[in-house]
Amino acid sequence: MLDWIDSYEAREWQTTTEGTVRYALIGLGWWTIDVALPAIESSDLGEVTTFVSSSTAKAERLAEENDVAHGISYEEFHDGVKRDAYDAVYVGTPNAYHLEYVETAAELGKAVLCEKPMEATVERAERMVETCEDAGVPLMIAYRMHTDPAIQRAKELIEAGFLGEPVSVHGHNSQPLLEMIPDHDQWRLDPDLSGYGTSVMDLGIYSINTARYLLDRDPLAVHSEMSSHHEAFGDVPDERSSALLVLEDDVKMVTTASQRAYEDTELKLTGTEGQIAFQPAFHGNVTLRLSRNDLQVTVDHETFDAEREMQEEFDYFADRVLTGGDIHADGRHGLTDMRIIRAIHEAAERGDIVEL
Repeated sequence: MLDWIDSYEAREWQTTTEGTVRYALIGLGWWTIDVALPAIESSDLGEVTTFVSSSTAKAERLAEENDVAHGISYEEFHDGVKRDAYDAVYVGTPNAYHLEYVETAAELGKAVLCEKPMEATVERAERMVETCEDAGVPLMIAYRMHTDPAIQRAKELIEAGFLGEPVSVHGHNSQPLLEMIPDHDQWRLDPDLSGYGTSVMDLGIYSINTARYLLDRDPLAVHSEMSSHHEAFGDVPDERSSALLVLEDDVKMVTTASQRAYEDTELKLTGTEGQIAFQPAFHGNVTLRLSRNDLQVTVDHETFDAEREMQEEFDYFADRVLTGGDIHADGRHGLTDMRIIRAIHEAAERGDIVEL
């Protein structure tokens, strides 16, 4: 176990240490500026050369403030301005705007790293996948948990049989959205921009996708319930959401999510022989807890916050772009999540089981 802990931060996925991917960042909200930008700056294989925002003036101002070479407007991006200054785009706009920027990036022959969930609806996500496949450009969906060392090491243990046969998964993700962003008209509460809802799209996706990644199993059926209570959530159905999913091999998963609750994240996987738990799981530094017979191990690497997770994610993406390697969380992987989220909302609306 000591050797395993010593290799905790090992990049088993890395295939190259040479080359640089130049990024255009599209959508300059707080996550892009405060997390994605410094993550790329501290990465091994990437640099930011271009900012893309609502106006040239805003993009140029932020570019100057952050020592980025170019700032262009959304319109200029669509027109191909500064197309030679970057190799790939990172799309961090509200969900319903992802497709239009990915379509332009594909036309320009640029690799795409798109935030999750990949779009507002399944139909638009399907168009995104088809567009990138037709253009022959790499498309990766930004699931930062996949390259977090805690998740990487847990996946290795599961594949080695640590859990025995997987039996159940419990996932939870909640945050007080209105305390974080005290704006009742923000895009996460607007279904035209967020998609099917707010809590499952923005938070529940973490539990669902991370469980899919760790167990290499997808849901086959779902039953769910959801409700909204605060006036700010009047246009979205899932201020509070819970779902029971049946994964392949009859693994049962319970997942809950809320955008109006105490901040808490947890993911626990139980098998016939052991248990792996993460708490916190998705916000802050991931803590890994292993239990099997008399073995009880807790690993908490304080250096791996969201920025470090994004640094790993950007280097993984750049590694694959530079080498032409296969991308795990590609567009079709993200499309599966979109179909799962749609099924969760349909099951709640119908009050019945929805098969996938």
